[in-house]
Formats: sequence, C-alpha cells, structure tokens
Amino acid sequence: MLLLRQLFDVAGGGPETDAFKHLAAAFTVLRSLGSAKTASNSESSRIGHFIEVQVTDGALYRTKIHCYFLDQTRVVRPLTGEKNYHIFYQMLAGLSADERAKLHLEGCTLSSLRYLRQGDTRQDDKEDARRFEAWKSCLGVLGIPFMDVVRVLASVLLLGNVTFADGPGIEVEVQNQKELHSVAALLGFNAQALQRGLTSRTHNVRGQLVKSLCDANMSGMTRDSLAKALYCRTVATIVRRANSLKRIGSTSGTLSSSDDSHVHLDAQSAHASTVGTAGSRASKSMSVLNSAVRHATDGFIGILDMFGFEDPKPSHLEHLCINLCSETMQHFYNTHIFKSSLESCREEGITCEVEVEYVDNVPCIDLISSLRTGLLSMLDIECSVRGSPETYLQKVRVAHKNNGRLLEARATQPGCFGVQHYAGTVVYTAADFLDTNKDCVPDDLVSVFHKQNCSFGFASHLFGSELKALYSQETVPRGVSFRISPTSHTDLQNGDEPVSTLTQDFHTRLDNLLRTLVHAKPHFVRCVKANGAEEPLAFERPTVMRQIRALQLLETVNLMAAGYPHRMRFKAFNTRYRLLAPSKLLRRTEEKAVEDCRLILESFRATLAPSIVQQENVSTGWALGKRHIFLTEGARQQLEQLREQIRRRAAVLVQSAWRGWRVRRRWPQMRRNMEHRQRNKSGPTRPRPQPIAGTPPPDALDRCDQKTIQQTCSLFGLDLERPPPLPRARSYTVAGNKKMGYPQGRIMKMTFPEGGGEVTLLKGEKVVVVGAATRRGHLLVQHPAGTVAVPYQFMELKPLPLPT
Repeated sequence: MLLLRQLFDVAGGGPETDAFKHLAAAFTVLRSLGSAKTASNSESSRIGHFIEVQVTDGALYRTKIHCYFLDQTRVVRPLTGEKNYHIFYQMLAGLSADERAKLHLEGCTLSSLRYLRQGDTRQDDKEDARRFEAWKSCLGVLGIPFMDVVRVLASVLLLGNVTFADGPGIEVEVQNQKELHSVAALLGFNAQALQRGLTSRTHNVRGQLVKSLCDANMSGMTRDSLAKALYCRTVATIVRRANSLKRIGSTSGTLSSSDDSHVHLDAQSAHASTVGTAGSRASKSMSVLNSAVRHATDGFIGILDMFGFEDPKPSHLEHLCINLCSETMQHFYNTHIFKSSLESCREEGITCEVEVEYVDNVPCIDLISSLRTGLLSMLDIECSVRGSPETYLQKVRVAHKNNGRLLEARATQPGCFGVQHYAGTVVYTAADFLDTNKDCVPDDLVSVFHKQNCSFGFASHLFGSELKALYSQETVPRGVSFRISPTSHTDLQNGDEPVSTLTQDFHTRLDNLLRTLVHAKPHFVRCVKANGAEEPLAFERPTVMRQIRALQLLETVNLMAAGYPHRMRFKAFNTRYRLLAPSKLLRRTEEKAVEDCRLILESFRATLAPSIVQQENVSTGWALGKRHIFLTEGARQQLEQLREQIRRRAAVLVQSAWRGWRVRRRWPQMRRNMEHRQRNKSGPTRPRPQPIAGTPPPDALDRCDQKTIQQTCSLFGLDLERPPPLPRARSYTVAGNKKMGYPQGRIMKMTFPEGGGEVTLLKGEKVVVVGAATRRGHLLVQHPAGTVAVPYQFMELKPLPLPT
C-alpha cells in the first residue's frame, strides 16, 4: 500500500481518487479473508498477490489484483497453535445480536465451532470488532452486499458442526440436524436436498448411472469440500468485483461481470483462473475490448507479494506448493542478481575480480516440479490411477533414491518424507496429499445450488460456470466432479469435469508469473524478521543470521561492493549522462558512442571528490565491454548524484534568468506606479478620468430629471429604496405546452448512483418525484428510506398513475 500510494501521488491523482479508495477497500477486505495466524507470523498472507498497475501516457489507467493460491485446508483444519482465517474471528466479535440471530449463530463461540476450536482459540475481541467494522464498510465501498457474504461465511462455520455416523443399515445418519437446517436456510434450499447432496453419490459405470450412499467418512470429506468451495469462491468473487470497478466500457459493474484479461496470462495457458469467467457474449466482447486497450497502453508496473519459506509441523501439500514458489522466486533472484551479472561480464571480455559462490537451488526445483519424476507430477499420476499415499511414497523413494535433496523420515514419522530446501529441511506428511490434490466437489452437491432449488442468488452465482456446464445436458447429476477452486469456463466444455488438479493449477499460474518476471525489470525487497516473538526493538542474532544466510544477502552485498552489477547500453548511457561532459566535445553519433562514453567517464573522474576516490571500501570503477558499459554500485550512485546536482544547478540558472527577464520587462510600469504613489501620497485626491477625446458629451435634453423618475415610479408602483423581490420557484414542470405539478411519475433512464450505494434506483424503475431539490438540477424522489436528490438527466418524464 505504501508503494501504491506513492504511485498514485505521482501519476494517479493522489489517495483521494475513487480508484485508490476502491483499491484500498479491496485490500482491506482481502486482508481479513486471506490472512491468518501461523507459527511464524500472526499476520501471514495466505494469498499470493500480483498487483498490476497499467500506465498510459504517464497516468495510471487501471489497477488489477491477481491472486495465485489460497490455502484451502486451513478453512476446515487449521494446524495446532495456528488460526483459521481472520474474518471468522472478526465476524464472531463484531456481529450484533440481531445479525447473529439472522445468521443462526446465537451462542456460538470459538470453542463450540469445530473449524475454529482445532487451532488457537485466543482472541482480542475489541481489535477484531474494530477490524470487522472496517471490513464491513469496505464491502460497501466495493458495492458488495454485506449480508450475502456473511451468510456464506456463517454457513461455512456451521457446516463444520454437521457430523455423520454410520447407521445400522446402509444409510448414514446426520447427528446434528439443527446445524444442517441452519446451513440449508442460510444457503437458500431445504435440508433434505443438502443431506442428499452430502450423503449420496452418482457414478458413471460404463455409460450407466449408478446411485450409491456414502459412509460417514466420505460424507465428512464431501462436507469439507463444500466448505472450502464456498470460501474460495467467495474470495474469488470479491476479487472479480474489485477488478471490475472503474474499467473502460463498464458503468457500474456487477458481481457477475468478468474480466480475465491478464497482462501475464495467455489465453491458451489459462488453466483455471482465480477470478474466473462467465462465458457470456458480453464478457467475451469485454475481453476483446480490454485486450485492445491493454495493447494500447505503455506497459504496467507490477507489485508481487508472494509466499516466503515455511516449515510448519506437520507440513501438507499446500506448504509444499508454497515452498516451491519460494524456491522459484529465490532461483529467479539468483539468476537475475548473480548468474546474469557474472556471465554478462565473461561474454563481453570483462574481468571481474569478485567470485560469488551462491547456492544453486535448481536440483530442489527439479525434484518438486520436473515434468516426469517431480513430486507434483507423480502425485497427479497417482491421483489418476486412484492410488494411495503408501504407493505414492514408495514410487517417490524408488525414483529419487540417489537424490540428495530427498530425505528419509524417521521411524517415528511413518508416511512422511523430507526435502532439503534452500532455507532448511522440511518434513512433509503425505497422508492427505491425494485427497487435497483432487480438489473436487461432486455434481450431486453442485446441482443443489441450481436456481430451481436455491433461492439465494449469491450462492448460486458462486457455482455459475459449473451449473451452466452441468445443465447443458438433460441428465443431472451424471457422476462428474468439479474443482473446489473457481474454474474457468473454457475448462468446462460439454459439461465434462476439468482435468486439472490443485498442483497443476498452481504450477500453471506460477509459470505464467515467471513469464512476466522474465520480461520485466525487477527490483527486490528482502524482508528479514528481527525476532521470533514479533516484538519491537528486539534483535535476535541467530534468527537474523539464519535468514541472511538463507537469502544469500552477504553474497549480494559482496557483488554490489566489488563487482559490476549494473550494465547499460552505450547509447542509453550517453543519453542519460551526456550532461556530465562538455557538449562541444561529444560526437552524438552511434559510430562514436564508445568515444562519447570515455569522454563522459573522464569528466566524471575529474569531478569526483578526492576523498571518495581514496576510500578503500567504495568502488567507483567501470569497464567497457562489447555492447555494454559495466558499472559498480559506487560508480552508479556517484553518477546519479552528480547528474542530479548538475540538473539542479541548471534548473536554478534557468529559473533565475527567466525571473530576471520577467521583472526587467515589467520594471517600467512598476516604476511609474511607484512614482505615482509617491506623488499622491500626501497630495490632493485623484481627479476623475476625463472622457476620451472625440466623444461628445451627453445632450442635456436626453437626461432624465428627478421629477420624471418620480412620476414613472408612482405610475408603475415602484419603490427606489426597496427593489421588487425575486419570483418564487415554480412548483410545476413544463412538458410541451402543459404544466405538470408535483407529485409526478417518472421512469429511471439510468441506474443511480452509478457505483452503487445504500439506496440504489435501478434502470427502468418507476419513481415518484415530490418536488424540486435545493441542489440545482436535482429533483426529490420518494423512497422508503426517505427522499433522495437525483439529477433530472437520470429520469424520463412519463405520466404515470400516482399511488392513492
């Protein structure tokens, strides 16, 4: 937010603009929905963000938020000592008694809700209530109905208390009927339909549909899948809503509006986007328009906030994906900082005295994500053949028996394996790898949300693409499954289930992100944690040193101090620093670019302070290669400092010359004015100006005497002391040749207000105008919440029968 605020201050109109307020509101909402307390950070973001700020003609055109991953397992099973997502705790602390009653949460506490009592149950009620009020107001800024979102969140919490038990027969029994009815009421359908969706499954066996009943374990897994799907899709809907605000071609934006145009995401590789698509003709035409606008922009400024290295106990599949992302970002950092700098020097014949020995983590990345024998690829194969965690571990050990990065777990940790990451060794528990990777919801449960069965439109919208694909054929349900995460419409052709898994989806998005970073000019911000207790003014040396060694910051400092980390083309160097040399000596041609560089550097060396040259710890050297000029960090800083000083002196010189010329030009008039003031300071009053020569004086006969004026006023009833009052505002409207008094009926031509609000008048709605508003050009419209001032352009005058 600090970076975005600075960008808006420079080019976007400042933080008071609507675009920045919408962006700040979106991040406030996503902070509660996507952050949770972990073992290492009480405010850990569980969503990978990429903020894309598109720039056109030096101004900010649009800002979009891309989310890459969401820790789904935390919704139903937070780890011991950690917490679920912040919004659940804030909601329980901030809801009023009436809102709790509407959401069926009377008497619910952290200890009574199964999805919350598994983790840390400590809570700061006042702070959570304050954040919940801010979250609620920010939802209103985005135009998202507050009760729609909290109904879904309350149903997620209550779903955790719905338990199952195997009965004496083949049917499974629901032990908590009260919670089941509450969840069904919140989601807008009857309890029997929800129970059938949770406890029954349709299978397609060689073209024949077979119904079967689930046992208690399978019903519990289906319940958890539904809870994760509701939460993930709610977050994705809010992200889509935030991205749809203030875009070209959209006046208001609705929850169903879609925009899946990513600068860094190809249409062919869009496997399953977090923001999703609706697949309608309107959305396709909007994508074409946004694509055309995107190519017309000058580029974008991206801010990437991705996951760091994590070592929880136990570690699951989501943590393996997070650590893969951390490994990939570390490899990109190594390649950009170390490898590219050193190899560029060797290619152009530059002898670099410093030799940086950095840890190459490519073997660890290959172990996890290689195409055939990677841990994630083998997991996808095991899911396709319906294997087990034991067979998966056995195949992994056989395929990587000679890999030093894969470690055997202890005998006390069955079903586990270890991976040697760049920042340490992590032991992963493979018991839930297959179930988490499948990431699916059966169509028996998805069909319950169809509009024929569900009266809650927001809940139906969460499964909009899946329902459209499912009901494209007559047979429903027919034994297909859909992703828990929102799925792109292109992945649901002919109602078939998508082939992607959780790891495939994550790997695709990570590849798309890397394509963007490779073609960008990155700047890195390294975050170091000072202590493990998150206390101010506390510096733990072992904690800091471990992070510095893992992030290879010492090697980076060594390269910056003694190597040539910066390189520039000769032409670009001359363009930026040619003001350091005498302009008469520069050739300014491409053939003489190297000679111009030498002249600039000689002038730079001559102007350097002797104290700086004599310092041993500051390197101000450079080297000329075949195509580039290589600079040390000290030389680059001194060049920039000297360039800024010369530019500042030139600006002062130009301003002083212009101000002197302006004052000299105005000086004769200023001198006459001062002399005139001095003469008249103590003399007589200034005489009245005489008429212009050649203008005849007025005729005495044309003047009106006082007697004539008095007679005219008496004849017409005028009073010279008191002018006549202004006429009162008319209480009618002129339409054609008729006068129409108030109240009068009108029809809304456009939705007011455009961005949505507490009181919204929809297009085509019939309204009653009761009079003119005090604000110019506005009329008072009758509304159940009171009168609303609406501009007359938003309404069309049509005589309507007024209510009696």
